[in-house]
Amino acid sequence: MSRPIWIEAAINGPWGKERQPGIPIMIPDIVADGIAAAEAGAAIVHLHVYDVATGRQRDDWQLYARAIEGIRARVDAIVYPTIPILGSAYAGDMHGSGRYTHLEELAKRGLVEWGVLDPGSCNWTTFAGIPQGEAGFIYQNPGEHIREGMEVAERHKVHPSYAIYEPGFTRLGAALAKAYPGMPTPIYRLMFSDAFAWGFPPREWALEAHLRLLAEDAPDAPVMIAGLGVDLSDLVAPAVARGVHVRGGLEDAPFGETRGNAALIADLVSKVEAAGGRTAAVTEVRADLAARTSGTGA
Repeated sequence: MSRPIWIEAAINGPWGKERQPGIPIMIPDIVADGIAAAEAGAAIVHLHVYDVATGRQRDDWQLYARAIEGIRARVDAIVYPTIPILGSAYAGDMHGSGRYTHLEELAKRGLVEWGVLDPGSCNWTTFAGIPQGEAGFIYQNPGEHIREGMEVAERHKVHPSYAIYEPGFTRLGAALAKAYPGMPTPIYRLMFSDAFAWGFPPREWALEAHLRLLAEDAPDAPVMIAGLGVDLSDLVAPAVARGVHVRGGLEDAPFGETRGNAALIADLVSKVEAAGGRTAAVTEVRADLAARTSGTGA
């Protein structure tokens, strides 16, 4: 019997059109792409919203609400927002509290089931920019910010979507999850890249290393492959064989991708099916998460 594989569509990303000219920026375009991705097979849609005048990310709950409501008016999908990328030029710096304000406001209104929560910090520099002296930046998630996000997730029963940029993120995320027993089960989203000098490249040995660590620290946790500036084609079959879920879309694709989100998700669906999986319906995703023990990462 084929494995049910969750498919997530990451339809835009933090850098506006600088690296992906085809990403949607305007709310009507974001809504249209989210609907198209869901109709192509994605049970989950992840999005960023923007200040249209600057093209920069703007984490305003009212903008997110318009995008989420627009998508959910046409399709049943889990739709969830990002958080400000502290330390970067993409979303500005937010020190102290406030990075999860929009998530809490959306949760109060019943608009989110998941939310980004990244349990760790790391250097972001592109391989292409290093010879030119690119300094990059430190993506910062101080402990007090992580706990702030976990408190919001626990209070409003939102599933954290952990972006695992480095293996230590798994260890910290799993340990902290135990400290918040009322927080719903986190999803461990393993981040690979060909463009950025963090984490692992998209190799089967790297997936295996992540999974061995998870087996120790968060056994039976839901796991997904994803990334930034990366082609995950060669990892889809190994992921499906291990019951690992998959993400695609213009946020994750190699920079300069010419296909749109619907085509990328349709291609991902075909790869999952060729590997012996089947795309899970959103009702299956919700049922799977509801059946798991809260707060244990299992």
